[in-house]
Amino acid sequence: MDTKKAEKISKALADTTRLTILKEIKKSKDCLYCVDLNETLNLAQPSICHHVKQLVDTELIFSEKNGRNVRYSLNNKMLDEYISFIEGLKI
Repeated sequence: MDTKKAEKISKALADTTRLTILKEIKKSKDCLYCVDLNETLNLAQPSICHHVKQLVDTELIFSEKNGRNVRYSLNNKMLDEYISFIEGLKI
């Protein structure tokens, strides 16, 4: 992973709402639908979309349209790459 990508991910993870979204997806074991996020987060739909877009743009989550619904799942490979990058900073 290059430094720019790690910087983009770090900025995305610096927001508590985005961390909450990741935790909720993890709790669901497989995927989480957009409607579930609306029920979990106390935010307007445009705000949720903004936060989800940041996570999709950094490739931390996958977004898949399923009829009228959108489902989100964690990209464990990208999370592992980011963790490896951070661990590589240790002395």
